Order: sequence, then structure tokens, then C-alpha cells
Amino acid sequence: MTEDILLEEFEHYQNEKEKVRVVIGKIGGQQDRRKDKVFNYVFLIVVALLFVFDVLRHIIGITIIPVPDLFLMELAILLVSLKVIGMIHRQTKVEHFQFWVLNSIEF
Repeated sequence: MTEDILLEEFEHYQNEKEKVRVVIGKIGGQQDRRKDKVFNYVFLIVVALLFVFDVLRHIIGITIIPVPDLFLMELAILLVSLKVIGMIHRQTKVEHFQFWVLNSIEF
């Protein structure tokens, strides 16, 4: 008798766990992780190229793009700053969702 009740509660727990997993997957699951990984690689390559082009322009004197001094370095710093702002925004969304979940569990 108690084994049946425990088994039933365990199945109910598994179903609830699967529902939560689906909700979390919709909010930001595997698809977002793949997109973030590709974006991060492209972002890293762009920032590295901007840095290398600016260093080459100053050391060797190669002018690939006629822009003012340190412009490419400033552009790379701007991109990194925007990335940090985006990361802070994303973390805020995650913390809001965690607060919402914990508040819902409390009630």
C-alpha cells in the first residue's frame, strides 16, 4: 500500500520535473547555447582581427583601412563593452526567472 503511494508520488515528481525541464528549455536551452557558442567564436575572431590589424598598422606600417590612429582598437574595446553589457542583461534575466520560480514554489 505505501509502496504504491510512494511509486505514484515518484511518478508525479518525474512528470513535474519533465515539465520544468521543458519550460527551462523554452526560455534558454540548447538552441541558445549553440547560437551563443557560434556568436562567441565570431566575436572573438572579429575582436582579434581588429587588434591585429591595428598593431600591424602601427608596427609595420601596413594600412589596410584608412582610419584614424587607434580607431580599430577603440572599436574592439567598444565591442567588448557591448558584449559585457549583453552578458549582464542575460544574467539579470536568469536571476529574474530564478526569483520567479522560487517565489512560485513558496506559494
